[in-house]
Amino acid sequence: MSEGQLTPFPCNACGKCCRRVSASPETTFLDRGDGVCRHFIEETHLCAIYETRPLVCRVEDYYRARLQDVIPWDEFVRINMAICEKL
Repeated sequence: MSEGQLTPFPCNACGKCCRRVSASPETTFLDRGDGVCRHFIEETHLCAIYETRPLVCRVEDYYRARLQDVIPWDEFVRINMAICEKL
């Protein structure tokens, strides 16, 4: 892997995080009023604005912008996967 390249975040597009945007101050602005992201497509579990989604929804980009000097990528992935399991 080249400098700055991260292994892809192992998202399986289950939609659990998109159904809980009210649980984090970083994502509450996406809440459609019931805790679910206003861009979440229930039938497909996909994002209606995927190509232009906010930074907080772009895992690798968010990590590079806010956390790469704070925590190693592998640890960040491990923590986030543990959170996914609890959702």
